[in-house]
Amino acid sequence: MTEYEILLLLDPDLTEDRQTEIVTRIRETVERGGTWDRHDVWGRRKLAYEIDHKPEGFYHLLLFSTEPETLDEITRVLRITDGVLRHLAVRRLKSAAPAQPEAAQPAAQPEPVQEQPVRAEPVQEEQAEPAEAVHEAG
Repeated sequence: MTEYEILLLLDPDLTEDRQTEIVTRIRETVERGGTWDRHDVWGRRKLAYEIDHKPEGFYHLLLFSTEPETLDEITRVLRITDGVLRHLAVRRLKSAAPAQPEAAQPAAQPEPVQEQPVRAEPVQEEQAEPAEAVHEAG
């Protein structure tokens, strides 16, 4: 089974009973072949832009595990259900175990370096040619 989450954006004019009915229908579909993990109600929020002439929407986050075929059925139902302004279904990533700090290791000891004499090459100085002076009339 694959873990999914769906973010539902419902019409803010729907009654609480109708919203519960939509979520319950999804939950029943999931539980026929998967497991229901969580349902978070985010409530009424202002939209960035109007959808179907609605400046606000009612958000629900649904988390569950099921087969991909069941998810296809759920998204098909959501597309044709009145009152669903938008929905987004995504596969959840497996939650990674929190990183454990490694045991402190002693600082690395510097390795001794053998000293070697430095050979300097003689430097040849070059004579620069004098530049011509430029005079501006003023």
